[in-house]
Amino acid sequence: MSLTRIANLVQGRLTDVLDPDEMVTEHAVFDSREAVPGALFIALQGEHADGHAYVEAAINKGAVAALVTHPVGVPAIVVDDVLAAFGRLGRALLHGTFNTVRIVGITGSAGKTSTKDFIAQVLPGNVVATPQSFNNEIGLPLTVTMADTRTDYLVLEMGARHIGDIRDLTRIARPDISVITNIGTAHLGEFGGRDNIAQAKGEIVEGLRAGGLAVLNADDDYLQALSERAGDRVVTYGLSEQATIRAADIATDAHGQAGYTLLTPEGSAKVQLQVVGEVQVHNSLAAAAVGREAGLDVHQVAARLSAALPRSRWRMETTTRADGVTIVNDAYNANPDSMRHSLNALAAMSGGVNQRSVAVLGRMNELGDDAHAAHVEIGRYAAGRDLDQIILVGGDEAQWILDGVQSGGGAAVCVPDQDTALHLLHSTLRTGDVVLVKASRGVQLQQLAAALLQPNPSSPAGS
Repeated sequence: MSLTRIANLVQGRLTDVLDPDEMVTEHAVFDSREAVPGALFIALQGEHADGHAYVEAAINKGAVAALVTHPVGVPAIVVDDVLAAFGRLGRALLHGTFNTVRIVGITGSAGKTSTKDFIAQVLPGNVVATPQSFNNEIGLPLTVTMADTRTDYLVLEMGARHIGDIRDLTRIARPDISVITNIGTAHLGEFGGRDNIAQAKGEIVEGLRAGGLAVLNADDDYLQALSERAGDRVVTYGLSEQATIRAADIATDAHGQAGYTLLTPEGSAKVQLQVVGEVQVHNSLAAAAVGREAGLDVHQVAARLSAALPRSRWRMETTTRADGVTIVNDAYNANPDSMRHSLNALAAMSGGVNQRSVAVLGRMNELGDDAHAAHVEIGRYAAGRDLDQIILVGGDEAQWILDGVQSGGGAAVCVPDQDTALHLLHSTLRTGDVVLVKASRGVQLQQLAAALLQPNPSSPAGS
């Protein structure tokens, strides 16, 4: 698309441009380090940095121009509001250049990214999906610019921190299929209660195109309310016998990977997942419902689910070291629901002889007034998982989890920081141990998980 065409679509004006017909041929970027020849750089004003300071660096790496709020001395499109203009660009692309692409929108309190990864691997044809968790007003239009005229499906994760956020995203990209994974407790403090979370997440079914399909979790207690907000076409999934798409005969192997029988109105087939955690059964069932809507039969869906691999980092990312210690890095984010799922997976993975379970847990963010009670409850839950060792990293929240562990009849140790945790683990881990590392993203426990991938430098395994 030419710079002139883009400027018209975003209601901007060209500055310092030698050739108004020069073409943007690559997707947009908002990190100048990721700029490539043919890209469009989006100069966003962030909390800690202003993208305008990096425009020249992006141009030097080959970006054709930048989207800015004022002239910067290099080729640019000047607009009043960069973020709003970027949204207009995404909407214009979907209404024009990519008007035949089918859009799958996904939201929910937990499981959005894993479900997105399943769906992207189940759908036939050329599929473009949200990278990582780029699920907001920046990441969604960026994903749209990654499509081209050959794209059959856009799989878009849609996140929210406030009521109205998802409604705004569906105005950029109106889904043909909307998936809600669950109504849980993530961002509970910001929303002020599950009813408000349900209100926000339900905007994705209200934003469906005419005749679109709502895919809803039959095991969620908000199912009825969400169904009433959807259109005429609803498919449910889950373990309930009332679900349209359901799983039966679930069994989890020693690697923490679940297998089950996929049941649909058209027939059944066996599925063996290659991702860790029984919670992935629900995520994969949502993908099965989307694959069925795309015209795949039950055997095709089952085969694609069984072949699907983990795609997003720090979500039950499982690595076994050379010395036989397994590290499960689930440190991308945490809330009470995902904590319970991860602890269940750890217990399932460590049931063998000489296979101890070690949970390294940190703070759960954005729980508001429920933070203390939620951390205590997770401690009690961990105590009931029959784990061999529980290590809690951090300040007050770690102490709250400890209180819960002890009230549940268990034992745990609190450490002040990651370095202390690493030293403790190096002194106690042995061959066969399975270590779960789990906390909210702000705690940065993925750094501890990365350090643990190196065997104990001072002691041989098994000593």
